[in-house]
Amino acid sequence: MVDKRKTVLFLCTGNSCRSQIAEAIVNARLGDQWRAFSAGTEPSGYVHPMAIQALDEIDIQHEGVSKHTDEFRETDFDLVITVCGDAAEKCPIWLGRGAKKYIGFDDPANATGSKEEKLIDFRRVRDEIAEKIPPFLEIF
Repeated sequence: MVDKRKTVLFLCTGNSCRSQIAEAIVNARLGDQWRAFSAGTEPSGYVHPMAIQALDEIDIQHEGVSKHTDEFRETDFDLVITVCGDAAEKCPIWLGRGAKKYIGFDDPANATGSKEEKLIDFRRVRDEIAEKIPPFLEIF
């Protein structure tokens, strides 16, 4: 059976927060229409525990691991979305195939303060991703 779902790759630098959250939300909420993946140009090697906690709070079980963009160089995607928020940040440029879109979000890994204060940033970014990405994909 041929998989008719569209594919999307979420890119950021570390592949530990934003791109992981986007991947998980799309697979959980639009999995019948889209297959989401994520990668980073300088992957951290882990998924941030607060990203996993923020997803758990909205009943999304995270299943991804931190990956390098090189793993997907030969993969065709329908869409590649870069999620870096800060123009000064070293955002990846996708040289592979697929339509390209920039939808930026702050990096919650840069949050400061207590654990609870940091978690507030993770929740905010999670909610922004959930509000912006699925509606965009539904009209793509």
